[in-house]
Amino acid sequence: MHKPGYRLALFATLLTVVVVLLGAYTRLTHAGLGCPDWPGCYGFLGVPMSEHKQAIAEARFPEAPVEVAKGWYEMIHRYFAGALGLVILVIAAQAVRRRAEPAQPLKLPLAILALVILQGAFGMWTVTLQLWPQVVTAHLLGGFATLSLLTLLTLRLSGRFAPLQLPGHLRTLAAACLLLVIGQITLGGWVSSNYAAVACVDLPTCHGEWWPAMDFGKGFHLTQHIGPNYLGGQLDSDARTAIHMSHRIGALLVTLALLALAWQLRIAKLPRLAGLLLLALAVQVGLGISNVIFHLPLLVAVAHNAGGAALLLVMVLINYRLRAVSAATREASGLAGRRTTLVSNGLVQGR
Repeated sequence: MHKPGYRLALFATLLTVVVVLLGAYTRLTHAGLGCPDWPGCYGFLGVPMSEHKQAIAEARFPEAPVEVAKGWYEMIHRYFAGALGLVILVIAAQAVRRRAEPAQPLKLPLAILALVILQGAFGMWTVTLQLWPQVVTAHLLGGFATLSLLTLLTLRLSGRFAPLQLPGHLRTLAAACLLLVIGQITLGGWVSSNYAAVACVDLPTCHGEWWPAMDFGKGFHLTQHIGPNYLGGQLDSDARTAIHMSHRIGALLVTLALLALAWQLRIAKLPRLAGLLLLALAVQVGLGISNVIFHLPLLVAVAHNAGGAALLLVMVLINYRLRAVSAATREASGLAGRRTTLVSNGLVQGR
């Protein structure tokens, strides 16, 4: 049986998918500064469309001429993000109201609400700090974190997935793989925010070399100075190559780790979870290779973001199921221990 709030949590999760993909589309179409101010657009609630409003807009922001298409990409993303924030506020309010009900999550909805408020701040800083890559990457990670926590909340409210008896080392491996996937998504965000996706245009080599010239110091200098804005990036070729190659190496490590996890899941007689993991991994690797071979086509690049989200959610599902096993085992052990104590004290009669 679904618990109260399940459908709303599921709706919020699906809405977050839309927001994440809209964010990726906005970033990949270089529309992150389509509106040079926040939360409005050139001081208006929407993109200025008439000649009169556009004249006012360009007078207010002479350094940012109006580009209607990019402005709408940015504002549509903001509208959906704002709607998501309202839905999460309702979820948190309902959790507070139902806090006395058994098995009603409270800390998780409140944590999601705090995270989405922080996400709003990152959205503002993305504009006011002119696409500073640290903020853009943090904003991307915040979106993925919101999606992951909402998925976890939906799973907890679903009332599904009975406990399984699995070895403890499998939980450790799954947790490690989850951290690796998060690390790889972080690298992917750093690639995107520093415009390094096409720093290498050949595979499996880069610039025809297995180990091309790279500058890791500049590529991962987290306090670098930026100019008037970071649109298009400011790093040189060697720094961008270092970022790109780091993402490739990370992809190889994640692939090997997830293959090992899928094998262990099959051994544990969980073929569906193993198959789901392999499918998500294969799609994501294929999309990553396509980005290089076809020089970052927009739809493939957006799909690569979606693939990263899907792979992360599969890892959340796997870890949830394995952690649920651990919690159920502890609860069963506690009940057994209490019963043993009662029996030893003569308070329970054996049959």
